[in-house]
Formats: sequence, structure tokens, C-alpha cells
Amino acid sequence: MEQRIDRIKKQLHSQSYKLTPQREATVRVLLEHEDDHLSAEDVYMLVKEKYPEIGLATVYRTLELLTELKVVDKINFGDGVSRYDLRQEGADHFHHHLVCLECGAVDEIQEDLLGDVEKIVEKRWNFEIKDHRLTFHGICYRCRT
Repeated sequence: MEQRIDRIKKQLHSQSYKLTPQREATVRVLLEHEDDHLSAEDVYMLVKEKYPEIGLATVYRTLELLTELKVVDKINFGDGVSRYDLRQEGADHFHHHLVCLECGAVDEIQEDLLGDVEKIVEKRWNFEIKDHRLTFHGICYRCRT
């Protein structure tokens, strides 16, 4: 975890930002719950457990900055709640999600399944793709059994 925090610190410094203690607390919560797709409120509650002096507005600002710097991705699964997901280091694209309509579970697909689709879109519509997101909504394996 410390190595990842150091890399994030360097990423912030390269954009003239500092990894303040408040920002570091937020990053640590995201790293500790990397598989959890946390909302800003979720992150705030977890940060507050360890650092009660940090306010909700600070967590929101930190999450927005980390999104802008592409440290995290802001995602919405159609329920009106923004969630934050650490971007995989070295990944060319945002990873894909499977959202269960029954239990609400969110599973991740790490492999990029859209390489050929991107090439077609770029060629046919003369459109330079920078990233893509794909979310499948259905019934997960846990609910199907």
C-alpha cells in the first residue's frame, strides 16, 4: 500500500498538488476498500472513523481532485449515486462492471473487451477514443443459483 501511496503522491506532485494528510486519509480508505465501489458518503464515514476532524466537504473535494487527475474513476450504476473506484495502475481503459438487478452486487471485468469495437468506431466515425465504460445489468451467478 505504501508504494501505491508514493506513486499517487508523485502523480499529484506532477500536477502541482500535494498529498495533504486529508487527501492521504481519503486515498488510504480507497485502497483499503478497493473492491467496494464506495460513495462519497461511504468514504467520508470510513475516513471519519480514523480522522474525526476531516469534514465531508474535504472528502468531496479530494474525490473530485483525484477524479480529475485520473487516480480514481467516478461511476454511476444508474441508481443516482456516484461511486469512486481506484483506477488500475497502467490500465489503458476503465474496467467493466456487472451489476446485479436483484441483490445489487457489482462485479468487475478487468480485461478490455472492446478493442475491436474501438477500432471500428474510430475509423467509421473519425472519432478519437480516449476511454470507455461498459456496464452490464442483469442477474448475478449468486442470485441465479
